Amino acid sequence: MDFLNRFFRGDRVVWIIFMVLVLISIIEVFSAASTLTYSAGRSYLWAIRGHSTNLLLGFVVLYVAHLIPYRFYENIPLILLPVSIGMLVWLMFKGDAVDVNQAARWIPLGPISIQPSELAKVGVVMGTALILSRTQTEEGASREAFWWLLGMAAIVCGLIVSENLSTAALLFMVVLAMMWVGRVPWSQYGKLVLGLVAAIAVFVSVMLFVPGATLEKVRMKRLVTWQNRVQRFVHPAPPVPAAQFEIPDDKFQEVHATMAIASSNIIGRGPGNSIERDILPQAYSDFIFAIIIEELGLLGGAAVVFLYLWLLVRAAKIARRCRSYYPAFLVMGCALMLVSQAILNMMVAVGLFPVTGQPLPLISRGGTSTIITCGYIGMILSVSYYVEKMNREAEAANVQGATADVAIED
Repeated sequence: MDFLNRFFRGDRVVWIIFMVLVLISIIEVFSAASTLTYSAGRSYLWAIRGHSTNLLLGFVVLYVAHLIPYRFYENIPLILLPVSIGMLVWLMFKGDAVDVNQAARWIPLGPISIQPSELAKVGVVMGTALILSRTQTEEGASREAFWWLLGMAAIVCGLIVSENLSTAALLFMVVLAMMWVGRVPWSQYGKLVLGLVAAIAVFVSVMLFVPGATLEKVRMKRLVTWQNRVQRFVHPAPPVPAAQFEIPDDKFQEVHATMAIASSNIIGRGPGNSIERDILPQAYSDFIFAIIIEELGLLGGAAVVFLYLWLLVRAAKIARRCRSYYPAFLVMGCALMLVSQAILNMMVAVGLFPVTGQPLPLISRGGTSTIITCGYIGMILSVSYYVEKMNREAEAANVQGATADVAIED
């Protein structure tokens, strides 16, 4: 037991959540990637071998990250933010970036590709925690903190938005949530929220009412894609008789995800018995939650939701025990990023949100995203370990002080 405590440092519940999510990932990606394996003409172990390699690399990152005292993370955003911003700028103008699904989101580096937006997300979360911690007063964060945070988020999200709207929006929402946790002045916070609501209303109106031909004239190739997704979500196709049923090409993913969920029951078809995995595009990534429900049933889907929410609750508990601001804001930022991305992915899979390209953290098949997600978990574990260590040392010091006082009185 002492060996395990030394090897797996930090909050045990977070370790358990991580291990369970990884186990679910290995099982479901092995099942859901059958179409990818078949189309590539590879061995049935090919896809899961690559995914397991990414998980192993992620575990190495997690383990190293959880050994590093959290105070050293204060310096990382000072390097990571400029580097990731430079990579995003390069991605916007360089023609040989890897183009996947009509979106240039990866930079090729030899045999591997890096997704700069994932690095930028880490930098923004860590930078937000640093700014909030350095500007805290008795009443909360200073008014200057708001402008620093808004400027940082605007620059990074502005560079991401043209190729990945969902990631930019998700990152900005996490910064907004961290502002609330960091007690940014309500006058500034309220104006920002009202401005965002107005901006979202304008965006949705443009997507619904401006003709696609007009949007094509704007030099943003993803605008029409966004419009199609919003319109499909707001104006779903009317039902047709089963005998005449044909799935429109532009609704193929949503319909088959719904069929996967509808064909499940309380306990599901069982691992490896999915039908829609052979039909649904991105079954091993963007829509893996639909496959989880199909194979593990409503209970399995509910269990996955519970695991992510449990992670957020544990992070909040760790943050409350912190004796300084930075580790508290860091652990909450990491948890908010993971859980909000998971919720968005699951909402898309069950038809509660327009289709996006957000993977399910720790479960979907991925490279950069899987490794970065493990880094978030490693930072949470680092904070939990060192917070517990400092709390034990403080309690021991208090006991020694109380003992000394009693000895003097005697």
